[in-house]
Amino acid sequence: MAAFPFEIAATDGAARTGVLKTARGDIRTPAFMPVGTAATVKALTVDQVASTGADIILGNTYHLMLRPGAERVSRLGGLHRFMRWEKPILTDSGGFQVMSLSNIAKVTEEAVTFASHIDGSRHVLSPERSVEIQADLLGADIVMQLDECVAWPAEEGRAAEALRLSARWGARCKAAFGEREHQALFGIQQGSTIEALRRESAERLIEIGFDGYAIGGLAVGEGHEAMCEVLDYAPGLLPADRPRYLMGVGKPIDLVEAVARGVDMFDCVLPTRSGRHGQAWTWNGPINLKNARFAEDDTPLDEASTCPASRDYSKAYLHHLVKAEEILGQVLLSWHNIAHFQALTAAMRAAIAEGRFEAFRRDFRSAQRTG
Repeated sequence: MAAFPFEIAATDGAARTGVLKTARGDIRTPAFMPVGTAATVKALTVDQVASTGADIILGNTYHLMLRPGAERVSRLGGLHRFMRWEKPILTDSGGFQVMSLSNIAKVTEEAVTFASHIDGSRHVLSPERSVEIQADLLGADIVMQLDECVAWPAEEGRAAEALRLSARWGARCKAAFGEREHQALFGIQQGSTIEALRRESAERLIEIGFDGYAIGGLAVGEGHEAMCEVLDYAPGLLPADRPRYLMGVGKPIDLVEAVARGVDMFDCVLPTRSGRHGQAWTWNGPINLKNARFAEDDTPLDEASTCPASRDYSKAYLHHLVKAEEILGQVLLSWHNIAHFQALTAAMRAAIAEGRFEAFRRDFRSAQRTG
C-alpha cells in the first residue's frame, strides 16, 4: 500500500491528470515543482511562490546538509517550519550534486565520499544517511532514493554499472525508510539513452517497490529530441498507478512533450535562473528583457495572468530594472516565470480533463519561438 493515494482523474492518449494526496495537501498533476535549493526559491518569498499555484516545492539535500546542516534544520523544527512552507516538499537525494558540484567524489558500493564545494570539508553520503537527512532531519514529504547519475554521453557498460548500483542503493534506501504513513519514497530509473538498460532499471525498481518512480539521467546534455526518444518508452516501463517524475526538466516545450508521453511531475531551476538573467517565458516562447526593443514597450508580460509580476508591470519598466541591475527586476521576472510554469501545468490539466490535449499540444508548439 503506497503512502499517498494517487488518483488519475482523466487520460488523453498517454497524457494523464490526477491528484497525489499527501498529508500536507493535494498535488495536482501534471505538477511543476519550483526548486528551493537552499530552503528558498531564489528571490521569492514562500507567499509569492504559493500565490502562483504551486502545490509542492523541491529542497536540495546536498546544499542543506552542508549549510546550514541537516541536524540544525531538524533542531529548528524541520524544513517546512524553517522556511515557512506548509505544503508538501520533495527533497532530492543529493547524489546528482555530489557528482556535479563537489571537488572530489569517490563512489564505492557503500557510499559516496566527497569534499564540500564550500569549504573542502569531507562528507560521506550513504543510502541510509540520505534517507535519514531527507526523512528524519529535514522532514520531507517525498524522499528520493540515492542514485548514481552518469554523465552523458555514457558508454553502455558504465551506464549499466551505475543503474545496478542505483538499484542496490534503492533497496537499501527502502530498508532504511521502512513503513511510514505520512512520507513517501520514490525510486529513480537510470540507464542513460539505452532502452534495454532503462527496462532493466525499471524492473529492478518495481521489484523493490516504491511509492513513486522518477526518470533520472535526462536533461544532462542529450538535447530535446534525444530526451523525447527516451520518453517514448521510459514512462511506460514504470507502474501506471503511481506518479512518474521527470527530474530536472525543463523548458515549457519539454514539459508539454513529456506530459504527452505519460509524465506527471517535473522540477527545474530554469524559471528562477532565467528570471535572474533577464529572461521571461511567455506563451510565445522566451523573451530577453535586456533587448532595446522593450525600452518603451508599455505592455505587460501577460495581461491575462493572475500574477502581479506578469500583469501589472510594463516590459519597459522590467527592461529598465534589468538594465539598471535592480534586484526588483530579478524578483519580478522570477515570480512571473514561476507563475507562467504553473499556468502551463494548469492549462495541461484542463486540456487533458476535457479530452483536447493533442490540440493544445499542437497549438503550443506552433506558438513557440526561440530568442
